[in-house]
Amino acid sequence: MELDAIVESIRSFPGVKRKNTIHDIIQFLPTHEYASVLASSGEDAAVIAHGDDCLLFAADGIMESLMKSNPYYAGYYAVLVNVNDIAAMGGKPLAMVDIISLKDQKICGQVLRGMERAVRKFKVPVVGGHTHPDCEYHAIDVAILGIVAASDVIYSHTAKEGDDIVFVMDIDGFFPPDLHFAWDTTSKKDDALVQAQFEAMQVVAKRHLVHSGKDMSNPGCLGTLGMLLETSCMGATVDLDLIPRPEGVDFIRWLLSYQGCGFVLTCPPENSQEVLDIFKTVKVDGAVVGKVQKGYQFSIQQGGESRLLFDFAQDIITGCRPKKKK
Repeated sequence: MELDAIVESIRSFPGVKRKNTIHDIIQFLPTHEYASVLASSGEDAAVIAHGDDCLLFAADGIMESLMKSNPYYAGYYAVLVNVNDIAAMGGKPLAMVDIISLKDQKICGQVLRGMERAVRKFKVPVVGGHTHPDCEYHAIDVAILGIVAASDVIYSHTAKEGDDIVFVMDIDGFFPPDLHFAWDTTSKKDDALVQAQFEAMQVVAKRHLVHSGKDMSNPGCLGTLGMLLETSCMGATVDLDLIPRPEGVDFIRWLLSYQGCGFVLTCPPENSQEVLDIFKTVKVDGAVVGKVQKGYQFSIQQGGESRLLFDFAQDIITGCRPKKKK
């Protein structure tokens, strides 16, 4: 496959480009003067000091296009994306609150049924929130609270030169109708197995096996790695032939897909196999796909050819480069 086509598809992908506005917003919302805020923008969740633990606080809103095409999945994914954010940082999700805006009771009912199924699937309750019952549009937004030992937090911005890049991805899934880039690995699986897959990140965190991590979200697996490298001020080379993938799925589509259960991790090479073994026990595939390198260039290679994907000396995905407080 032409590497140039892959590069162009990723760089022009809306799931990547729509992240660009983040850096414009966060400059108006400074956090450095608050001692309890250990990390914020650029992470999957804000990290708030809380004794020997840290609270993980995140929020996500569902895209308007998903609300229009499949309200049930909009409700389901409103929960899933938040659970993913807490899992990515090694945390245990505690509870969620939601904001629902609606103008049609039928659509609202479909959203709520999706949320109800996800609450039971992931075993994380919705404990409150707010409704706008008189809107001219439909929207669902969810915030989540999690917890993790202060010593176990998996940050996005702490990748180190020489780290292995590990992709773990559940390739046993499907694309729901009208959701071209959403790889569903959770809705039809046993609830206990799905919970164990996300809890595998807690095991990784408690054993201190990785230097950094992030869940594979809307920018796809390589776009997500790009965000991690950008916040870590690092570069990398990834071999596309090593990325786990299901049979019969277009490769570019796969690279751009939101993963129902998928994480980007960087770790010392001596820890990589243990990380892969942890996920293998919960039926999640994985592989070492590349190396973290000094500098700002993120390249991909395949069949002996190489192309530059991002140069973070000049390219921006989120523009976030947070630093953990000492």
